[in-house]
Amino acid sequence: MKTDDLISLLAADTAAVPRRAASRQIAIAMAAGIPLAILAMLVTMGARVDLPQAIHVPIFWLKVLFPAAVACAAFATLSRLARPGVSARSGMWAIAGLVVLLWLMAIAAYAGAPSPERAAMVWGQSWQTCTLSVLMLSVPIFVAAFLAVRQLAPTRLTHAGACAGLLSGAAAASIYAFHCPESALPFMAIWYVAGIAAAAGIGAALGPRLLRW
Repeated sequence: MKTDDLISLLAADTAAVPRRAASRQIAIAMAAGIPLAILAMLVTMGARVDLPQAIHVPIFWLKVLFPAAVACAAFATLSRLARPGVSARSGMWAIAGLVVLLWLMAIAAYAGAPSPERAAMVWGQSWQTCTLSVLMLSVPIFVAAFLAVRQLAPTRLTHAGACAGLLSGAAAASIYAFHCPESALPFMAIWYVAGIAAAAGIGAALGPRLLRW
């Protein structure tokens, strides 16, 4: 059999891959990983005792919704990175834009606060545990995301790994907000973002090893 005939025969047996197969696969993984992270938060940390009062304060929802927005942008970006030859630049810009916006808000809050209050806005009461807590909660989401992407076809393995880590870290930070007692934007801009960035860095390091196909 000639090479051209063999290629034609193989191509004839291929079936079209559903357009949103990558998004669906990653969404199923998130449906498994996120509840496990929530359970881990409730068992190991517990929800903040003043949660019924905290939900009426805007900063609480900012702590929840900012990382949730980053997670949504990372989900869309990862869905594209999981397919060969698809640009993910717009998603990366969206993620960067969200972080820059948070930092601008944090700088404005810090600059507008009285000098004696500024240190507490940065360090709070839990800076030593915040980043590590976000990383810990990200583990089940991280594992689920990597298992999902391994079944797809990423070609930019470092980028895909970083985005999977970013997704897991951001989702974990949103969950951690239900435990975190802090209420200052500078704290969130430093320690929440540090936890998310650490998860992304670990993902970038592991991507070329674990996502190869």
